[in-house]
Amino acid sequence: MNQNIMPASKMGFGCMRLPLLDESDVASIDIELFKQMVDAFMEAGNTYFDTAFVYHNGASETALREALVKRYPRESFTLATKCLAWAMPDGESAKNCLDVSLERLGTDYVDYYLLHNVGGKRTAKFDEYGMWDFVQREKEAGRIRFAGFSMHDNADTLDQLLTAHPEMDFVQLQVNYLDWDDPHNKASRLMEVAQKHGKPVIIMEPARGGRLCNLPPQAAQVLEKAAPEAGQAQWAYRFCWNLPGVLSVLSGMSNLQQTHENVASYRDNVPFSPAEQAALDEAVAVLRSLASVPCTSCNYCVKGCPANVQIPKVMELLNLEAMTNDHQFVKDLYSWQTAEGPASACIQCGACEAMCPQQIDIINQLKRAAEKYE
Repeated sequence: MNQNIMPASKMGFGCMRLPLLDESDVASIDIELFKQMVDAFMEAGNTYFDTAFVYHNGASETALREALVKRYPRESFTLATKCLAWAMPDGESAKNCLDVSLERLGTDYVDYYLLHNVGGKRTAKFDEYGMWDFVQREKEAGRIRFAGFSMHDNADTLDQLLTAHPEMDFVQLQVNYLDWDDPHNKASRLMEVAQKHGKPVIIMEPARGGRLCNLPPQAAQVLEKAAPEAGQAQWAYRFCWNLPGVLSVLSGMSNLQQTHENVASYRDNVPFSPAEQAALDEAVAVLRSLASVPCTSCNYCVKGCPANVQIPKVMELLNLEAMTNDHQFVKDLYSWQTAEGPASACIQCGACEAMCPQQIDIINQLKRAAEKYE
């Protein structure tokens, strides 16, 4: 692993959920409060800030210019931003994202530039627009220091992408203790693939979008008994900080209290003791027991589906709501994670149920998902 790619610490500041002056306006970032958060983060010795072309409708990047870039020496921090080429109408627009991001950020280079949300049918747009070669040219020009990509997909897809693009410097993946051995997401396999290709990993969703900071009582009590003083977020972050091959662990912070708590947790970070690991394993088992659909993500159902319904993903989201008791969070995930084949596209042919080794009543479960999330 190229040691020059490593930031000063593994604590990353995710700038996707910044504090707002007006909750109805995602661009109304409270700059003065954000400055205090940046100061607390930097004073604790952390340097990694993560944003994207689309966060807060672009205001996240301009907020970083005001709160960070204008107030600290450029060499004292590292910046990451991203391009959603698949959402752009053409290659010129996709490539122009870098120019816009640099202008918004008020800098002439970014440390980490990501091709954002590669995977599935979206990868074709990155290929069509020549984005892989583009980021390498921009590295040579000095406007990008390190190029990578983010993805919400499986380990086989990651392996294929890194085999096709060994020139990429790093990857950004969803990893957390709930997904680690999950049959759908299998975050442990993602980490194994990245390690096989020698790529460091930026971890996103270490707390599963905040869901691991708001556990159901049955799971929360297990962790509280093992470490009464530790917060639920600390359990989630410690799991990720101490994994091998980690470049940075992103934490989306929305207020000053979260910033203080997170930097304090990182300052005190140590690997789990055997007793703590056992408690975490027990908490995960409790969460798994709350799942309502016995899907193992074997994907047999998908192969025979004439409507291309994303059946395993729908089952996963039904289980996620059962485990987290957060309907709105899961509904928001559903809106984009099943876009290629929502539950309502089911024609009730029964091919999936005939193939399912777990004998799940898939048609009824799809009806339930459509009613809940569409």
